Amino acid sequence: MSLILGIETSCDECSASVLLHERKAGVDHFLPLSVSTYTQIELHQPFGGVVPEVASRNHLEQVQPVILDALTKAKVEVEDVDAIAVTNRPGLIGALLVGVTAAKALAYATNKPLVPVHHLEGHLMSAFIGNPNIQFPAVFLMVSGGHTHIHYIEEPPMSWKRDVLKQSLFGRSIDDAAGEAFDKTAKILGFPYPGGKWIDENAKGGDPKAFDLPRGLKNKDSLDFSFSGLKTAVMLQYQTLEKLGKTEEMKKDLCASLQEAILDPLIKKTIRLAKDKRAKTIVIVGGVAANSRLRERFASESPVPVFYPDLKYCTDNAAMIAAAGAVRFAQGAGLSAQDYLTLNAFAIAES
Repeated sequence: MSLILGIETSCDECSASVLLHERKAGVDHFLPLSVSTYTQIELHQPFGGVVPEVASRNHLEQVQPVILDALTKAKVEVEDVDAIAVTNRPGLIGALLVGVTAAKALAYATNKPLVPVHHLEGHLMSAFIGNPNIQFPAVFLMVSGGHTHIHYIEEPPMSWKRDVLKQSLFGRSIDDAAGEAFDKTAKILGFPYPGGKWIDENAKGGDPKAFDLPRGLKNKDSLDFSFSGLKTAVMLQYQTLEKLGKTEEMKKDLCASLQEAILDPLIKKTIRLAKDKRAKTIVIVGGVAANSRLRERFASESPVPVFYPDLKYCTDNAAMIAAAGAVRFAQGAGLSAQDYLTLNAFAIAES
């Protein structure tokens, strides 16, 4: 059993969480005792997207009160935790450095081990919070604002090697991530940032076949994705509707059509890999996992059970970082002060 303090500042969420990791009857359980998150959405909305400098400066203001709030809600002192876990890649470099520096200072002051966490491992682990019985082998679809990946993983987290993300990767977006595709097309249609939830809401009642929008890499055997051409197609279609004075009249249909164009390859390729590999489960993680149409279609089309994180763990949060940190800590990856004082942050995903 271990108590982990997680810290997440990779983009526009400043979050801290205290999480209890324990094993019962051979099954690992990850129980958040607290999650404290300060979201920067309102700060970035006037710009239509995340501004790195604004994000970094706000993290500097929020990281200490967020950590204190998480400890207070969990009713523990920092001296009570067994280790501190922090996201150190990938993400906005300035934002990451705020969290890494705070974690290093706190670990040094309290003589606690520090566990560097890959943000994408955190997303994978988000599904295990409240879902202790996910069966393996499993296909993971990671659909966030910055990443769209398909992973095939044969063993549960406690058996994951350090290069699990690289070795299990079967497909990825070659340009925009699915979350970016939602946000950028939403901006074209006049919706505020972040746009995914607005597309989801406005697609309800729309005709998904009203507009013939492209599906990237549709005719290839590859499990990779491409969404860049969709943005251009939506922009041209919207401009045509503007000239006809039908933007409001046809907006629901256009939202439904573009949503289907994004979801089609995600769902079909994930299910194809699950069938090919005879996976026992499909797991969907990341912000786009909250999309209601994606959940509806997987429920009706998947040949195996589909698991999702709780909605509050789909977007960036420190509970998933603490869970990933708990696994690595149990594997002996906690760094001592001699090692973590030189720990750095990295913008890129590769380890």
